[in-house]
Amino acid sequence: MPTTHNASLNAAIGRFYDQSTDLWMDVWGEHMHHGYYGPEGKAEVSDYQAQIDMIEEVLAWSDVGTPKRILDVGCGVGGSSLYLAEKFGAEVVGITLSPVQAERARARAEAAGLSGRVRFDVRDALDPGFEAESFDLVWSLESGEHMPEKPRFINTCIDLLEPGGRFILVTWCHRVTPPVLTGSEYKLLDQMYRAYHLPYIVSIEDYRVLAENAGLDEIKTADWSEAIAPFWWAVFRSALSPKSVAGLIRSGPGTLKGAWAINTMIRGFRRGILRYGLLTGTKPEGAS
Repeated sequence: MPTTHNASLNAAIGRFYDQSTDLWMDVWGEHMHHGYYGPEGKAEVSDYQAQIDMIEEVLAWSDVGTPKRILDVGCGVGGSSLYLAEKFGAEVVGITLSPVQAERARARAEAAGLSGRVRFDVRDALDPGFEAESFDLVWSLESGEHMPEKPRFINTCIDLLEPGGRFILVTWCHRVTPPVLTGSEYKLLDQMYRAYHLPYIVSIEDYRVLAENAGLDEIKTADWSEAIAPFWWAVFRSALSPKSVAGLIRSGPGTLKGAWAINTMIRGFRRGILRYGLLTGTKPEGAS
């Protein structure tokens, strides 16, 4: 069961997204993740198309095959869940800590005619309550940063995979160490943690070790920090629009704090402290 600390953190994360989700949807739409702007971050595409391209590029990079039972960990308002369900003709379960997000996702599934194949639950990713080996793809697009127990998170995701199933993790990371993080780097990370209710982040190489220890096979990792470089500048510009300013005021102090921290994200990626990491691998046949 979640510890008291985890329960408190989960409640804070849920409140943050309850308050900020409608504003994000109004300004950006259904995809609550970074965009992919080409390998060097120079592709001239709309921000919305860049978010679609991110999903497609991750699928191509991971050589995902044709999954039929998918778990979307940290599903937001169902952008990726519905996209994957339509692309693969799959059954998808999306989980989030935000009741508002789950409700918006259900409404979108119904509007898309996908309620029979896609469902959205409010669940803790560290204790989701699913039977082992229930899915052939576990997809986590920018939710790992919220997990207070990274080893437990990775182990849980792999336990939920059937043998031969694939795990895909895309997450905010800090730079690879050594050299050790400096005091000024920790200060910037702490600003980000407090704004976005993150317990801590690790490097993509730390995630590789966790995945190896959990028994994942055929592991590969990547750093797409250059590919997503225009994203936070786009978020910054969107936050200055009259519609966004009015929405920020209505959303409350938590959302305002998150908007103020956009500058922290820009500085973090520019200085190389923050990185955008990917990991994928398969559960070995015969594993349980």
